[in-house]
Amino acid sequence: MNPMHCVLWYSVSTFVSIKCPQGFVAVPTKNPDGTMNLMNWECAIPGKKGTPWEGGLFKLRMLFKDDYPSSPPKCKFEPPLFHPNVYPSGTVCLSILEEDKDWRPAITIKQILLGIQELLNEPNIQDPAQAEAYTIYWYDKHTLRVKAQ
Repeated sequence: MNPMHCVLWYSVSTFVSIKCPQGFVAVPTKNPDGTMNLMNWECAIPGKKGTPWEGGLFKLRMLFKDDYPSSPPKCKFEPPLFHPNVYPSGTVCLSILEEDKDWRPAITIKQILLGIQELLNEPNIQDPAQAEAYTIYWYDKHTLRVKAQ
């Protein structure tokens, strides 16, 4: 087993056995021969309590490159979400998922999924990925601030 597969296998065992937050799912897919495909994971993120996302379970695919954990996985909602930090393709725009920004090899799958859950309700308006969703979000927030004055 190559070192990258060892890291991913460790991620599987720790996430599933002791570190899986309630309601979250993260499991490797299976190859046609029935073996685990450690490079392609099916995940689900529950909507956080007390937010408009509460009650939802949002499916996400996590794709790992051969040089993981040196490079971050690609995280993509399937189907894509209408959200300021999700590209129309479904790919998540989050600084901890970008090598040239905040990615570090020590970031865990749990931290990634919790970060994405937080991003759903607290978009980063400094780094929009979807113009229409950003405009609507900004307008709604601006309207609420004006009304509160």
